[in-house]
Amino acid sequence: FPPSQWRVRLVRLPMPLNHSLSSSITFCLHFSPKPFTRLSARALVNAMAGTPENFSTDATADAANADEDVKFGFQRSEMYQSKLAGTATSYDRHLFLCYKSHETWPARLEASDSDLLPKSLSAALKARKDDIKIKTLLTICEVRDDMEISEGDILIFPEMIKYRDLKESDVDAFVDDVLVNGNPWSSGLQESLSGSYVFVCAHNLRDRRCGVCGPILIEEFSKLIESKGLKDKVRVAACSHIGGHKYAGNVIIFSSGKDGDIVGHWYGYVTPSDVPALLDEHIGEGKVIERLWRGQMGQYEKVTDKLDEQKVPEVTNEEKKPLENGSQESSVTSFSCCQGAAGVSCCRDASAEQKENKKGQGTVSNWFGKWEQREILAAVGVVGAVAVVAVAYGFYKKSR
Repeated sequence: FPPSQWRVRLVRLPMPLNHSLSSSITFCLHFSPKPFTRLSARALVNAMAGTPENFSTDATADAANADEDVKFGFQRSEMYQSKLAGTATSYDRHLFLCYKSHETWPARLEASDSDLLPKSLSAALKARKDDIKIKTLLTICEVRDDMEISEGDILIFPEMIKYRDLKESDVDAFVDDVLVNGNPWSSGLQESLSGSYVFVCAHNLRDRRCGVCGPILIEEFSKLIESKGLKDKVRVAACSHIGGHKYAGNVIIFSSGKDGDIVGHWYGYVTPSDVPALLDEHIGEGKVIERLWRGQMGQYEKVTDKLDEQKVPEVTNEEKKPLENGSQESSVTSFSCCQGAAGVSCCRDASAEQKENKKGQGTVSNWFGKWEQREILAAVGVVGAVAVVAVAYGFYKKSR
């Protein structure tokens, strides 16, 4: 076989019992006529440390990771294939329950019998949806020591409020006090949040795409936050399913806009190379990264075609549609003050109102148009009559 078909493996020979520890360790090179495989540095280190390992094992893992990236990661074929603007869900307040690690979350976390706290909170929100005046979205975020959040903590945006240590027995009282009546939680101490918060969907068991892309983005955010000295100003954590896994990496950023208000912007198709722009331009300068922008908290899905990167784009309240077929929760976890019993809405449709206004404006405009036409005809008639009288008077004068 030609050398190009050889495969090299480093093999550590067994050490005799009476071998001196100060003696060198003997290795031999084993050649075999198999396709060449790239050797990893980690495998070489393990071999030198005395760990029996076939170099092909690590190379196989590298190949598997590359294949996974093509299927589920930033190299997958569906990247950048869909229009992002208008794919964020419609809501006005975002509630984050801090709960365990994203690596342990089941696919349907809010319905899991083994995860009673998120299940109880989700059920309470659905039960009181007609009483809650602000459309609220519930998402789970992981517990992180560097964010100073613990299991059971509640983060509320855009109010920038944190409550500590919610327990299953407290859920109904919390929902009643804070979400229904708009008061501070009677059993908990209210704390203020500061800075910017970045949430990255890394819900692996819900969808592998976010499971692959999310942790990589979190690591990149953490690295740059550290290097730029932003640890006290920007915090990043994994979050559960937010809708639209095909847009992974999915990122939500809560930060202060130019007017000082807190806004939650949704981004999709985010890659590690986009992280610097999100930190420097979006958080640092308040600019919207148009090519990655999905929408924002407090605005509806349909967005005007032309987006202004310097300010929040305007949107309309028309043609709201699901984010992605088969990707949404089967049970609704967000709700609106306009949703009544049996799905009947108590709000007037904005598009209908606009059509009414346009129709009314058209009627008035037509009336004025007709009025102006009549006036013009009358004026022409008067001018004609005066001209006839003048001519007749001229003939009269000549006849005399």
